[in-house]
Amino acid sequence: MCEEPYDGPVTVRDTAVDAFEEHRSVLTGVAYRMLGRVTDAEDVVQEAWLRWSGADREDVRDPRGYLVRVTARLAVDRLRQVQARREAYVGPWLPEPIATDYGPAVPDTAEQAVLADSVSLAVLVVLESLSPLERAVFVLREAFGFPFGEIAVTLNRSEASVRQLASRARRHVDERRPRFTVDPAEQRDLTEKFLAAATGGSIGNLLELLAPDVRLVGDSGGKAKAPLRVIETADKVGRFLYAVAQQPLPGREARFMEINGRPGLLVLSGGRPDTALSLEVADGRITTVYLVRNPHKLGGLAV
Repeated sequence: MCEEPYDGPVTVRDTAVDAFEEHRSVLTGVAYRMLGRVTDAEDVVQEAWLRWSGADREDVRDPRGYLVRVTARLAVDRLRQVQARREAYVGPWLPEPIATDYGPAVPDTAEQAVLADSVSLAVLVVLESLSPLERAVFVLREAFGFPFGEIAVTLNRSEASVRQLASRARRHVDERRPRFTVDPAEQRDLTEKFLAAATGGSIGNLLELLAPDVRLVGDSGGKAKAPLRVIETADKVGRFLYAVAQQPLPGREARFMEINGRPGLLVLSGGRPDTALSLEVADGRITTVYLVRNPHKLGGLAV
């Protein structure tokens, strides 16, 4: 027996799915910049979908604004929960590195450049020191360009209060973020020299690439070998990295890839991600080395 297809509720659901998928990348971007972990961001976006699919959408004139509001509120709540867990984290905590692709070596739009900068490990580390509300305001305003009035509605605050939060957050970030703009091609070149010096060169070659006050921040979560404290000065950082590079690692392979909007290195062992490195550069020298070895944070870089 041939039946006519029933397209009532299915059509409604498909419309909801289409509208949500259209804005999923923005929602994921907001949640990740708020939380610094892919799993937490995905959980928040999934919860936003459940809210969206169960909502009365007839009066929603701006789905993007509605979904961002829901996602930001959920992210603020989740951030308050996970901050307590991070206080008990073994060693330094770094955001989960992600593979990004913002196109050409030099971003061709101002928006692209802002997105790449706002997702860098250096900026995300600074955002960790903000309050949940300050972080939400900074992400929505600086990374995605939402108007103050819309952010105020999202966070259920007055516009004056949001402007104060934005000013405080921006001042805090500007005081602590890297102050130098580096050509991505230059950073890629320095990353290649760094790899060559660490794996096949001499300790002297490596030290020449490091700024005198360079810092190394390692994240293992106690699940792999990495420094439990920040290492400082070129001599200490250089000797640590050189020693690590000389240690045997089964099936070692290093690949260049864009990590959090910056040229970076992914070290694999037997085809599996073992270490992710992201470098901050200024005046032709490496100023910060971010080293992530927590296996729970490397799944998104699998190649």
